[in-house]
Amino acid sequence: MSRQSINLTDNLYNYLLSVSLREVPILQRLRDETADHPLGEMQIAPEQGQFFALLVELIGARNILEIGVFTGYSSLSLALALPQDGRLVACDNDDESTQTARAYWAEAGVADKVDFHLGAALDTLNCLLDEGHAETFDMAFIDADKENYHHYYEKCLLLLRQGGLILIDNVLWSGRPADAAEQDSATSAIREFNQRLYVDDRVSLSMLPLADGVTLAVKC
Repeated sequence: MSRQSINLTDNLYNYLLSVSLREVPILQRLRDETADHPLGEMQIAPEQGQFFALLVELIGARNILEIGVFTGYSSLSLALALPQDGRLVACDNDDESTQTARAYWAEAGVADKVDFHLGAALDTLNCLLDEGHAETFDMAFIDADKENYHHYYEKCLLLLRQGGLILIDNVLWSGRPADAAEQDSATSAIREFNQRLYVDDRVSLSMLPLADGVTLAVKC
């Protein structure tokens, strides 16, 4: 038995999906449509979306923040898992790609759960704080420009209740943070963010080798 996470070959990955993934047809259609998008690699993996939905159920989340929508696979996964009176505040500055997200939210019957904000996410987060929403959210998902990860994280910590959960995507960034020769701005930002989070005693955390790497941080 290996003492580290197993390497997923294509065959093993397909087996994992065959015995675990319960993807509803509308999510599969959105995933297939996004695969043809020029930036389709930005979409989260289907098993990732299912895992996030399970976390919504596990912690009984009713109010969620999402920073980075793209075509909406993650937000649709989260919204479908929310109770009928749940709310997802979704932030993105790309009007074109999020038109796909909004169409799928409507078709899936969850548009009334999604409070979409088009524009700079930090502006939206600051507005939420100014409006008195500190410590009212149960969960946050960060999957946007890597250079602002630290700023998004700090705002989310203020907006989350004690025991709230932050999910951060792309923390392994195709392995580049572990390679000292990789010094582009996004890789450097993720490398610095991961190190900061590692020593942050305001949260309990675990980094998982799921898809492109996901860190789970629980606010203490």
